[in-house]
Amino acid sequence: MMKASWIFWCVLCGIISAGCIPACSQETATPVARQKVIIDTDIGDDIDDAFALALALRSPELEILGVTTTFGDTETRARIVDRFLREAGRPEIPVAAGVPMVTENPMSQRRYTEREHLSNVPHPPAVDFLLEQIRRYPGQITLIAIGPLMNVGGALDKDAATFGKLKRVVLMGGSIKRGYDDLGYSAPRGPDAEWNIINDIPSAQKLFAAGVPLAVMPLDSTQLKLDEVKRAFLFSQGTPITDALTVLYHLWGQQTPTLFDPMTIAYAVNPGLCPVHPMRIRVDEKGFTRVEAGAPNADVCLESNPDEFFRFYLRRVAGE
Repeated sequence: MMKASWIFWCVLCGIISAGCIPACSQETATPVARQKVIIDTDIGDDIDDAFALALALRSPELEILGVTTTFGDTETRARIVDRFLREAGRPEIPVAAGVPMVTENPMSQRRYTEREHLSNVPHPPAVDFLLEQIRRYPGQITLIAIGPLMNVGGALDKDAATFGKLKRVVLMGGSIKRGYDDLGYSAPRGPDAEWNIINDIPSAQKLFAAGVPLAVMPLDSTQLKLDEVKRAFLFSQGTPITDALTVLYHLWGQQTPTLFDPMTIAYAVNPGLCPVHPMRIRVDEKGFTRVEAGAPNADVCLESNPDEFFRFYLRRVAGE
């Protein structure tokens, strides 16, 4: 009787003669849930934030709940994100701005917003937006932090208990064995105080002590050079996202980008691209991320394969 019933339902599927079992089983398969993420970025200075946002938008595994901006002129950064999202066909993604601050760091991509008829309505506060989303989806959100950690510190100061309900934080930050311009072709020269950490040391210290699951992509594994051949391939694709990247790249005004930040997105989608190891990390008073004895508080990626990364990145971002 059971066999007859099964055949009956396959007839309804209309596929007995062409592979009934897979098609019928697909009707009842449980959809794979997308990862809920919030991206915290200082887009507008270096160019790697834009390349990271492009990868996130091209990754169907991710449900982007919002983008928050941090460090310096956060409203202008938010307007850069607004235009990028609009040109990518994703204007529905919310954008929130961190507390502005005066910095001497030039924002090379500011002109991306100057000729656009964008709304002058201020964006909502980033800390409030982040905490509201965590309350709405406790235990489900991955915060991808690719800028200085002002919004992270602000959220921890305002409501550490709610911040603790993040699923995890994936951070581009720190330097363990290799500092800037140490690409792994020789013995390590030692770490540097990395940009995202050194620009808000107290917030970095709070994050590493917060007890939230933390995956760290330091300088050791993120100095990924987008050379001329790869740039030519990507910029010739003529898609809305690659065209936006082309404009921002030329506004940046330098030659070879280092794609530090995109590794966080790549790791969130495909952890095998940056294998991690449990470590205990302490942020010292000078902004160095020191490995010390004790229970691990972070999973840290010390080495990645640039060829594998770029094979993944270019295929994903260049796709239609």
